Amino acid sequence: MTHILRIPQIDLKSVLEDPNPHIDLKIQAFEESTASFLKAVSNYKNRSVQQITERRAKGAAEKKKIAEKCQAIEAETNQCKVKEIELMTVMEKEQNERKEAELSVSSLKRQLSALHEKCAAIEAEIEQYRAIADSLQRERNKERTTLKRHASHLTPEVDVLETALGCVIEGLENNQLLVRFTRIDEFDLDREFSFILDVSSRSYKVLKTSPPLPTLPSLLDVLNLTGDINRFIVDIRQAFYKMVNA
Repeated sequence: MTHILRIPQIDLKSVLEDPNPHIDLKIQAFEESTASFLKAVSNYKNRSVQQITERRAKGAAEKKKIAEKCQAIEAETNQCKVKEIELMTVMEKEQNERKEAELSVSSLKRQLSALHEKCAAIEAEIEQYRAIADSLQRERNKERTTLKRHASHLTPEVDVLETALGCVIEGLENNQLLVRFTRIDEFDLDREFSFILDVSSRSYKVLKTSPPLPTLPSLLDVLNLTGDINRFIVDIRQAFYKMVNA
């Protein structure tokens, strides 16, 4: 359960009457609560990203396996069709000798029936794999809905924290993160600084920074070495701060 810090009621008159006026803002408690919340959000995000990555890899492997199986089935089906044509050709060539032709036709019909049964079995197997693929897609949609529902529960508290910290993190398409900062420029606290981080692979990339950040390459090298995205965001903010307030 999240504990919300409440600002205590202050008796201004009694404070002013005190020879040494002092108001306890409980800053340490606020910082501890903020750090705890950030850690919880980070852990949740990391677990979610790991789960999504594992399920995506599993789904891709299964999809590849199904595609290879379908290709093999299609090739075998084509072979069956070629075999059927060859059998018909043999039947036509043996029409000159009726008795032998009848025996051959009977044999070929049996083989043809077996081929049709095999084709039917292959088609049934294809339908089974299609059902598996549909089931995987439904499971993926269900997981996506669950993630959205969890995210909606965190939205109010995240909004408050983002405003206090001057940092907003948004998910973009193709596994990209947009990170926006404010409260950096001491002369313009509303001025926005941002960057886009590509997390689609283990080699992280920064697609864009606004404004340009000269120290970005060295910070990116550290990120790819440690994999610590949270530390990277903090380092980027500090680099922006030093750049504009130097």
